[in-house]
Amino acid sequence: MTRSATTAHNSTAGADRLTVRQLGVNLGALIEGIDLRQPLDESACDAIRAAHAEHGLILFREQDITADQLMAFGARFGELTVHPFAPADEARPALIRFENTADNPPFGTDVWHSDETFRTAPPMGTMLYAKEIPALGGDTMFASMAAAYDGLSDRMQAFISGLEAVHDIKPFKAIFGDTPEDRVLLQDYEFRYPPVTHPVVRVHPVTGRKVIFVNPQFTIAIKDMDERESTALLQTLFHQALIPENQFRLNWGPGQLAFWDNRSVQHYAVHDYYPQRRVMERVTIAGDEPVGVAAADPASVRRAKDKIVGKVGYGGHTPKGD
Repeated sequence: MTRSATTAHNSTAGADRLTVRQLGVNLGALIEGIDLRQPLDESACDAIRAAHAEHGLILFREQDITADQLMAFGARFGELTVHPFAPADEARPALIRFENTADNPPFGTDVWHSDETFRTAPPMGTMLYAKEIPALGGDTMFASMAAAYDGLSDRMQAFISGLEAVHDIKPFKAIFGDTPEDRVLLQDYEFRYPPVTHPVVRVHPVTGRKVIFVNPQFTIAIKDMDERESTALLQTLFHQALIPENQFRLNWGPGQLAFWDNRSVQHYAVHDYYPQRRVMERVTIAGDEPVGVAAADPASVRRAKDKIVGKVGYGGHTPKGD
């Protein structure tokens, strides 16, 4: 699909005509001409897939759909996954329902992130549907991390190529209490979801564009880098999401559905609507393991001191019993 302002495709959903209208310079497009209550043929799904990869974020306005229809639509693009922590529907574990009120304020989404990068294979995409929206506030912001990469200097792009970063479930550790039972439960989740490494620069599997694939919610360190250096580099890369030219701000309307590409886009849910009520339903679509770019030749890097590799004695330090 070309980066034209409007592209048309035929759909079998009531013989509607599907159009893709670009909304933002670096991300965001509006899909019009289809009713998500009706079945879509494969050509329509192919057009949506292409727009999703090209624009990073695609929107469907004024869609009056049920939770089952949302799940059916999401399943056209891949396997729906079950989030290990999010508030899910008991009968439909793959359906996440965010029902935020004065008694249940939003938690943990007002941080720039890609969804679930603590997984070995993070999600390909996320669909979020507006059931009830506040009178004011409650926007969601998105950032193109492909544009963020393009905005780095040539030297920085070369420097981060081949680096790997460590991702962890760190924000969800706060939901566990301090009782012995909670500590055991947390250990179980840490065993099931140990820290994983992903390339700092990811290659998008469809577009081939290079993407910054670190985020302040789940990324805790650059692998094999001094902590001070790691922190400084991550803060530099995190800042790229804050640049307005890389962003798109979505002001939700009733019945609006957003489908974003977790491989290339980060998002931030603005928590400015408390104590108003906001109800959203979400499905997440399975992805694959990120593929990075080639690393610089380590032999070309001059070090002030050698790093010992292999079995290390740790200076005689060992775990001690009580």
